[in-house]
Amino acid sequence: MPLTIRSKSAVHRFTVEVAATPEQQERGLMFRKSVAGDRGMIFPYDPPQDVAFWMKNTLIPLDILFIRSDGTIVRITEAEAMDLTPLPSGEPIAAVLEIRGGRAAELAIKEGDIVSWKH
Repeated sequence: MPLTIRSKSAVHRFTVEVAATPEQQERGLMFRKSVAGDRGMIFPYDPPQDVAFWMKNTLIPLDILFIRSDGTIVRITEAEAMDLTPLPSGEPIAAVLEIRGGRAAELAIKEGDIVSWKH
């Protein structure tokens, strides 16, 4: 599914998988050996809710972007491979986007930028 992030300097385009079911959300990007720079996975939540992510069985570092209902990125966390420390959203969110670790910094994606996708 196409997804865009509008930052202050550019529009960044990604193709993402959707983790829509509880089983897909539980598995996420576990066991993947790589994620391309323009790929990722979106975890939608309807209604918005407080969530926490961890990196159990996730072999690569990821950037985890917590997204409000209006598409605003509220928090970006750099998650280390295999780390079991919960990474909380901090507030009810409508989606979480996982992309390759370090990619948000490479593209200058920041909190407050806007994420758009069909949902």
